[in-house]
Amino acid sequence: QDQLAASGGGSVQVGGSLRLSCSASGRMYSSTCIGWMRQTPGKQREGVAGINHDGRRQYEDSVKGRFTIDQDIGKRTLYLEMNNLQPEDTGLYYCAVVQFGGSWCVGALEARSGVRGQGTQVTVSP
Repeated sequence: QDQLAASGGGSVQVGGSLRLSCSASGRMYSSTCIGWMRQTPGKQREGVAGINHDGRRQYEDSVKGRFTIDQDIGKRTLYLEMNNLQPEDTGLYYCAVVQFGGSWCVGALEARSGVRGQGTQVTVSP
């Protein structure tokens, strides 16, 4: 059974940085899109960053240039490096894997059901 476990959240001030990690266990199926989603107060859960089945890194517009997604396949770990954090980045961050062979992985994380780990809280204060 596929399982994901996220960690690395915390509380920082505006402009600070955090690095989230997500460890994967089990068998990850092919044609995948793997990435990060967040649930922010008053908003629906949204895709933030993803690595598509072809290896392309993709980002939601508000985090481009500030967040970097990466993975260590040997360690079966996904990362999200978050810099210049803003109060609107506050939320519960999830890692997720969905089966997807299309082009926009970030959207697929929102729209498709798949494997999702427990969230890790990120709080950015002014």
